[in-house]
Formats: sequence, C-alpha cells, structure tokens
Amino acid sequence: MVTGTGLVERAGGLGELGRRRAADAEEQRRLTPDVVALMLESGFARHFVPVRLGGVEGGFSEFARAVATVAEGCAATAWCASVAASLARVATCLPEEGQADVWGGGADVFVVGSLSPVGKAVPAPGGWRVSGSWAYISGVDYSDWVVVCAVLPGGGGARLFALPRGAYAVKDTWTGSGMRGTGSNTVIVDDVFVPESRSADRQRLSDGHTVPIQAVNGLSCAPAALGAARGALKLWTSDTAQRLARGGGRVGGPGPALSTYEAVLTRSSGEIDAAMLLLERAASVADRGPRISEEEIARNVRDYALSTELLVSAVNRMFSASGTSGQSTGSPLERAWRDVNSIATHIALTFDPAAVLFASRPFALEAA
Repeated sequence: MVTGTGLVERAGGLGELGRRRAADAEEQRRLTPDVVALMLESGFARHFVPVRLGGVEGGFSEFARAVATVAEGCAATAWCASVAASLARVATCLPEEGQADVWGGGADVFVVGSLSPVGKAVPAPGGWRVSGSWAYISGVDYSDWVVVCAVLPGGGGARLFALPRGAYAVKDTWTGSGMRGTGSNTVIVDDVFVPESRSADRQRLSDGHTVPIQAVNGLSCAPAALGAARGALKLWTSDTAQRLARGGGRVGGPGPALSTYEAVLTRSSGEIDAAMLLLERAASVADRGPRISEEEIARNVRDYALSTELLVSAVNRMFSASGTSGQSTGSPLERAWRDVNSIATHIALTFDPAAVLFASRPFALEAA
C-alpha cells in the first residue's frame, strides 16, 4: 500500500472547481463534464486499483481526507469521487481476467454500481445471464463500467457482476432534494450475458478482500458529510461575522444576542472536530487490512453513524442561526444543509443497526 499519492493535494483543485460548478450541477442533476474529467485526472478512480494495473493501491486515511477536502467545495463532487474509488475497489474482487478487462486501457476508469442484491442471474455456458434494475447509482451518466449484485436461483446466494458501458441502460430517475448533482439515476440490465471472469461471489467483500466491507462501508459516505459540514462552518462564520459588523448581536438590538452566535460556533465546530477524529481512527483501522477484529469492525460501524449524527447536529444548528439570507433556496449554506441531511439517510450511516452490531457482544456476554 502506498502511504502518500498526492490525492489530498489534488483534491483541493477538484473541490474548488466543484464549488464553481455546483449551481449548474444542481440544475442539471448531474456533475458537469469538466468536473468529472478533473475527478479522474486527480486520481480518485485509480486510488485503490492494483499497481500492476496502473493504480496506486492507496490507503483509506488518504482517501477519506481527500474526499472531505473536495466536499468543502461541493458534496456532490466528493460523493462521486468517493464512488469512483470505492466501486473500483469492489471491482478488484473480480478474477484477474476480469480485472484486465476493466483496467486494460488504463486505471482512470469510472466504475459505479450497487451492492444491493436486487437483480436476477441465471447460469449460462461460460457465465451468467443477468437482468434487473438498480436505483441510486451515483455518477452513472459518466460511467465506463457498472458493478451490480444479483441473486442466484434456488437460494444460491448473490454474486457481483461487472458490465461495460453499452451493456446497460440508464433511466433518468434522480430527483433528490439533497445531493442533486450526483446524478444518482437507475441502471437497467435486460438479459445480458456476463462471462464468469467478470463475476465474483458477493461474500468476498465480507470475508476480508483486502479489508472487510463492513469496516469501510461507511467510510465511502461519511467523509463527504464531514467536508460539507466544514464548508458550511466557513460559510456560516463568514456570514455571521459580516452580520455582527453591521450591528447584529447587540444587547437590545434585533436578532439573537452575541452569546447565541458564540455558542453556535463553539458547539458546532466542536462536533465537526469530534466527527473528524472518529473518522480518522476508523480510516486508520481500515488501513490495517484484513487483520481487523470483529470488535473493531463494530466500532467502525458505530463511529460512521455517530460521526454523521454529530455533523447533522452541527449543520442544522448553524442553519437555524443563519438568518433569512443563509436559508435562501440555492444559497451555498442551504445546499450544504440539504446535502449533509441527505447523506445521513444512507443505510451505511444509520445509527440503530450500528447500535445492534456494537452492543451484540457485550450484551450477549451479560446474558450468558
């Protein structure tokens, strides 16, 4: 594993371009082409790709910092950058022949997909015939490959299937109130043959293919919320300072007192820092690879959910104290508020399932 690839340094430029194009991305409900091009040029797609295929085999800590850096400018751009890296890592589960198909032309390939087992696959000579519909596939309009999950007949489990562009259709279905620029549309696969070499047992992800998927699943989502909350803090602090300079916050004057703004700043910045520390630890655990214990997996899952709750709390507090201008539709702060709350609904960041997993061992010991 490479310990430093320059991804974080390059992420700053991508975040800035994403910020400038954010309004267009929201209107079009997908990233603009120049943002996608810079995302690939910056190295997100090749971050987890094996060196032998032109990738850099980068680490999770660097990945998480880079995604958060991009999200300070545009959460939707950061989310798609995370997808490009994370789904490429999933595709490395394929047999070597399948990996060569995906990355034979270079490592900067935009792989998207879904791990939800909602498709159907039946055996065919030399492979499988796959059909199904997978919703919420972020970045799919610009994708080169898609990885989808389908159920096998007769209770045979589920498998992952990699399909090149042209083997699947894209249905325009994305109308989310937050993360509008992600273009999270629907993939349609209609009885397409997939060779065995482009397929893998879904269980490989859980059994420790480089690192168990449970230990890192939330890491593909939470850093985007962290960066968006940081960006919101900068916006809110700047806007509030200008409001105070115009005479707001005076005793007996209109609006909240100065102490109210001080409390919002202090508590929200503290929650953002606490979330950052939780995610940094989770990423450092992930960087240890398949040696992660079940207890550490449960703690990581808890920390992804807990850090996201902290970020939602911080952003909602700032939004409530932002005044009419900050809450105007389309303002950068209003967009960050929508984006962070939207990210928090992802299943990988849901607190109750994380609590069940984390508490299962201690409570099981007590019950015994």
